[in-house]
Amino acid sequence: MRERIEMLIRDYPKNKMELKCLEHQIRNFRGITEEEMIDTMYFTQPEGERVQTSGVSDKTAKIAMSYRERMDAINQDWYQHLEKQYISLAEEVGFFESAVKALPGKMGEIMQDMVFSQTSWDDLADRHYVSRRTIGRYRQKAIDDLVVLYEKHEAEMVSYMLS
Repeated sequence: MRERIEMLIRDYPKNKMELKCLEHQIRNFRGITEEEMIDTMYFTQPEGERVQTSGVSDKTAKIAMSYRERMDAINQDWYQHLEKQYISLAEEVGFFESAVKALPGKMGEIMQDMVFSQTSWDDLADRHYVSRRTIGRYRQKAIDDLVVLYEKHEAEMVSYMLS
């Protein structure tokens, strides 16, 4: 669990950027166009052996009859995939932010500056009038406290799912 917390601290800026990107993709979702769908249907080749049953190909007719339904299904699946990714990442980032904000006292202030503002250790030491060593101790203590919060959170989720 400790490694997961350290990864969340390290990847926080990347996760926030990904969250914004997913939000933008969802807000501006267009999906694939009719032309793109027709092209993919027309140029796909069937797998396996081909057996010629007649002299006339009915590929164009099949495309004309089914392209809109397939296009709508693909766009809906794609949109739902983006939504699931967004919801999952938003929940993870939201809980992490609330957990860091719940850290007590000076340790909480330092961790918020370290994680959310990406403040360097030297700047943290100057801003909070502590040594780099103290910042390291606060960070270790904060990780220990976050591990406890995350373990409690996971236990509550398991308990809820099993009830």
